[in-house]
Amino acid sequence: MITINPATGHELNEYESFSDEKVSKLISATQKRFSEWKRTSFSHRAELMNKAAKVLEDNKEEYAEMMTQEMGKTYKSAIGEVEKCAWVCRYYAENAAEFLKSEEVETEASKSKICYRPLGVVLAVMPWNYPLWQVFRFAAPALMAGNVGLLKHASNVPGCALIIEDVFRQAGFPENTFTTLIISSSQVEKVLDHSAVKAATLTGSGPAGSAVASSAGSKIKKTVLELGGSDPYIVLEDADIEWAAEQCKTSRLLNTGQSCIGAKRFVVVDEVYDEFLEKFKEKMALASVGDPMDDVDMGPMARIDLRDEVHDQVERSVKKGAKVILGGEIPNKPGAFYPATILTNVKPGNPAYEEEIFGPVATVIKAKDEEDAIRIANDTEFGLGACVFTKDLEKGERIAEEELNAGCCFVNQFVKSDPRLPFGGINASGYGRELSYYGIREFVNIKTVYVK
Repeated sequence: MITINPATGHELNEYESFSDEKVSKLISATQKRFSEWKRTSFSHRAELMNKAAKVLEDNKEEYAEMMTQEMGKTYKSAIGEVEKCAWVCRYYAENAAEFLKSEEVETEASKSKICYRPLGVVLAVMPWNYPLWQVFRFAAPALMAGNVGLLKHASNVPGCALIIEDVFRQAGFPENTFTTLIISSSQVEKVLDHSAVKAATLTGSGPAGSAVASSAGSKIKKTVLELGGSDPYIVLEDADIEWAAEQCKTSRLLNTGQSCIGAKRFVVVDEVYDEFLEKFKEKMALASVGDPMDDVDMGPMARIDLRDEVHDQVERSVKKGAKVILGGEIPNKPGAFYPATILTNVKPGNPAYEEEIFGPVATVIKAKDEEDAIRIANDTEFGLGACVFTKDLEKGERIAEEELNAGCCFVNQFVKSDPRLPFGGINASGYGRELSYYGIREFVNIKTVYVK
């Protein structure tokens, strides 16, 4: 397994994939660790999890540079990602005991209660776009609940995967509490089939989620899936257009457009369409692209093939009638770079309307009015995030709560994850929730205890 720097095309490191025999031994060792770890106290787990947060903060420059080298994330955003991982560690260290506290229920029994107990070994299949954050938002609650974890990370970020295992090791977690498996996608099914593995979580594409859910389902094992999105951002006639354009630009170009909850489709009512498009284009055009170690808005995309796939979507969209009003051409230089791009005149049936474009490409769609905008926003198989811009906060809240079909609906602010709030989608964007107290309860046995 060879890693490539997407900014230069140069080889970084070579990693040896684990054999099936080695994987089996590691799973068994992790299962053995669970029998001890599940009996530890919340206070002990919290002490170690707080140490993990400190390890992250003390080494954030090193960890950020690894992310930048392996997948092209800008260094400044990578620093922020490490800091957010420390936040989620501290959040669950502080709150896990309360979130999983037994609850007494009045019945005819002498005592009846609901308690929460860990499931065991949980497999995490994780993507490359947020190499540390995606993992820690699973690992922090899972370990605090008393589970143990196995990580199958994306093949282009094995260095980041090993960093995560080492963070827990440095923090004092016992060996095999959290274990990285350097394996191929073809080996995942065997891991899921292992009797010790009780559940799985996956963040990634629809096909990957379907494969993992199918394999786990055949063994009656629980899964949590966070998949793709084609997030709509509605701009109404009473919106602050300057603010909306800035928020939309930020969300679309975040992580070089490689974010499941990044804004993808911008649905603008006719009355302010021209004004919004002008400001939005102006802001997108100012986005700087270059060496991700420099102070730039965008680095390269994570891999050349991913960049080429996005460009193919743009070209197919143009053939179906879309117009490119900014960007849309592959730069003539080394690396997986792609410019900030805007497509207009996009109708149903167009790839830019139907598909998730996982890169810095914005689709701006005109709606007749508020009702039409909501209809267009919901005209998708996905349902991860959505946003509405309006100065009428009551109207915005009503639209977010009652009209938009997504798991995370925001008003006047681009969609983002927060340890204090549940995160996840509906429909083709997956099921289950991460973060908040809902996230830590996904991989526990919600047990009834009845004493007469």
